[in-house]
Amino acid sequence: MSIEEGIINPKIFLALISSGVTVMVLILVPPIAQDPAFHNFSDQKKFLGIPHFWNVMTNIPFLALGIMGLVKIHKHKLQGMLPDLYKAYIAFFTGLILIGLGSGYYHLDPSNSTLVWDRMAITVSFMSFFVLVVGESISTKTAAKLLKPLLFLGLASVIYWHLSENLGVGDLRFYGLVQFLPMLLIPLMLFFYGSHLSGTSWIFAILVVYAGAKFAELYDNEIFEWIGFSGHSFKHLIAAFGAYLFSKGLEVRKPIN
Repeated sequence: MSIEEGIINPKIFLALISSGVTVMVLILVPPIAQDPAFHNFSDQKKFLGIPHFWNVMTNIPFLALGIMGLVKIHKHKLQGMLPDLYKAYIAFFTGLILIGLGSGYYHLDPSNSTLVWDRMAITVSFMSFFVLVVGESISTKTAAKLLKPLLFLGLASVIYWHLSENLGVGDLRFYGLVQFLPMLLIPLMLFFYGSHLSGTSWIFAILVVYAGAKFAELYDNEIFEWIGFSGHSFKHLIAAFGAYLFSKGLEVRKPIN
């Protein structure tokens, strides 16, 4: 069965059901405001005049990976790219550059007003990655059509959260949906449909790395007390490694005829 034919496979309903259940759960959960303590990261060191030095500097790999990714696209060095999804690859690597800038800016002065730029940048790469997996697993043409709506959805989730916080009724549920649902759907898509590219282990490795980044973020203080380098800084490095795996995978993965 071809990549385009796969979209009519009845197993798509399992993904739809999973999505529906997730949405219903989030609707039933009361609004979730941003915890002010979120901004109190364990590493408060100032070095070379830069506050929260390591939380800021560990964003440099995102900048480097984003720039190198765009250069590789320009030089046609990514043989695993699917032509229909050219704009999604551009969006993904551009998003990495924005993450490096947005997250670095946020960590100079952590607050809700600076966090909005960090999260908007994250959604650009995050939703682009999801679109790319939809394309390689189900349908490139459908995925290409989803790029703009999903980018809009991701950015809208952050804007909605930011506006709700300013109105005193902070609500992270929409942003949580954008973060969580793709991570649920990606393994389902790969399991049921496979991929139009060789080496799906690269994508599963990225999901494992994503989980590791979330773990490091959750145990920011504990990791800092244990080794003197904060979990949040590690989160940046681990997440950047996931982006590296994606880029490297595109160099070695090949379209399956």
